Amino acid sequence: MTDIHMDPKVVDALRDVMEGGFADLLDTFLSDSEERIGQLHNTREAGDLTQVAHSFKGSSSNMGAIRLAHLCGQLEERAQKKQLAEIQELVIKIDDEYQMVRRLYRAERHRAGPSQFASG
Repeated sequence: MTDIHMDPKVVDALRDVMEGGFADLLDTFLSDSEERIGQLHNTREAGDLTQVAHSFKGSSSNMGAIRLAHLCGQLEERAQKKQLAEIQELVIKIDDEYQMVRRLYRAERHRAGPSQFASG
């Protein structure tokens, strides 16, 4: 498994592409991720778990959160196969990894400055 919490090349590319919208992208990722973490902890149906894990894997991958995407991929695979043993342990690993990712992306958010859509 990869140990990359945040791929700086992906983050740099997103910063370049998004320009003034980079801060908003980070805000959206962090907000959506918080919601997905809650869903992972509360979802008990394999199909629902598969959907949440798939969505979280995609957004994490797109944002360069490599290890988080990998863990979500493992959860998605287990849920698809209805291998629900040790799911809670994997959700805890995802939650722990997200806490690391959140710190890193909040630091990026701080560096990005004010939101392009901030009222003022």
